[in-house]
Amino acid sequence: MRLQNKPQMVEAVMFFTDQKISKQMLYPEFEAVLDGMVNMPEFTDQQMQAVYVLINPRLLVRSLVFFYIDFDEKGAADPSWNIPLRHLAERAGRGPDLGAGPIRLACRSQSSVPWHQMHLWDPDLSPKHNHILMVRDAVKSNTLGVLSEDSYEPIIVTEQLTIAAEDRWESASQMDANVAQLEREKDQEQRHKAAQIIKQQRLRISTLETQHEEQLTKLRIKHQAELAAQQQMQLQLQQQLQQQERLNVELKQQLTQQAESLNALRADLQARLRAFEQHEREAVESLRVQFEHELQARIAVAVVEYKEQVAIRDVELAYKTEHEQQLLNELAQLKKQLQDQAGQSGEQILERLSRSGVVFVACHPGVGHITIPLQDMTLYQEKTMQYVAKKCAVTEDQYMRWLAHYENPVCSVKFDEHTQCGLPLARVNTPSGFIEGESNRCSKHKKI
Repeated sequence: MRLQNKPQMVEAVMFFTDQKISKQMLYPEFEAVLDGMVNMPEFTDQQMQAVYVLINPRLLVRSLVFFYIDFDEKGAADPSWNIPLRHLAERAGRGPDLGAGPIRLACRSQSSVPWHQMHLWDPDLSPKHNHILMVRDAVKSNTLGVLSEDSYEPIIVTEQLTIAAEDRWESASQMDANVAQLEREKDQEQRHKAAQIIKQQRLRISTLETQHEEQLTKLRIKHQAELAAQQQMQLQLQQQLQQQERLNVELKQQLTQQAESLNALRADLQARLRAFEQHEREAVESLRVQFEHELQARIAVAVVEYKEQVAIRDVELAYKTEHEQQLLNELAQLKKQLQDQAGQSGEQILERLSRSGVVFVACHPGVGHITIPLQDMTLYQEKTMQYVAKKCAVTEDQYMRWLAHYENPVCSVKFDEHTQCGLPLARVNTPSGFIEGESNRCSKHKKI
């Protein structure tokens, strides 16, 4: 007889990602992951949904345990993970029939060990995403390369075959009994299948109820959190409202106090304004009186100055009159001498007078008394103003303008043909110090 390896029960672990099986491995490989010998980079920093699968030699599922497992940022399994998968699989309740009779199923809603319940999860049994059927199909595809009975061919030794005795052959009645027995077995099998379907539906209902309870718990927790938040917000709003009411009361009090202060301030300002207006009127009146006094004083000073100027002019006029009288007397004497010396030429007379020691003296404003040499007498007689202006070191026109000012020191600005400013001015005594437009004009009309 030839020896051959006989197929045995196989343990495997499958991982789900996005409602699909993303990874399959044999249990020894999973133990290597748990021991930290192998990392899973594709599961970095995630909590994965996994299922422990017990497979018989016919590639049929016998047990399923749906569990959670965590991986860190390096893809290593949580070292504190310690769920007895085999123990849970052995003691799990019955599940649906996947071809080899009802399987043993351990999940959150069906767990034999209550304290492991939080580490388990319920499979989706909906027709579109049935996790149990996914596991069944994955096992049938045999991606893991499990040795099955389909590849196992038992060797039969022909020498060991024997033929049963004729008395042991079945009769017709026995065959009928066997048929009836088969029908009973078939009926029992149908009932068993119906019971399995009912149990599967109950499991699904239980799973849905568990999911609904979890959702309801989450909603209740969320509702309680929202209610607590709303209550907290309501409490804060009430506190803010109370604080705002207090602030409003304080603001009203402050406004009342400010209004009273403003009224008092307004009354005080009005009183001050009235006092200031009274003081201002008194000050204006005082300034007006002071201005009138100052104006009268200035007028008096100006009158005194004008009187002094008039007195000076009177003296000058008297001096001028006296000087003219002297000149007239001298002129009369000269005329008399001329009459006495009739028949003699003027030049001869002048030469004779000059030789006799007579000095010809003339008096003009601005230059005073000047001695006229005999040789200049002709020029002096013909162009007297030009000769005097030359003695004063000015032009004849400037001398004439100064002379007009000297004889009548008033403002020379004319408003029209018959009207002149005539404001008395300080007399400029020398022609060289006279400036046209400045010396003969008042301060109001200068440079006009």
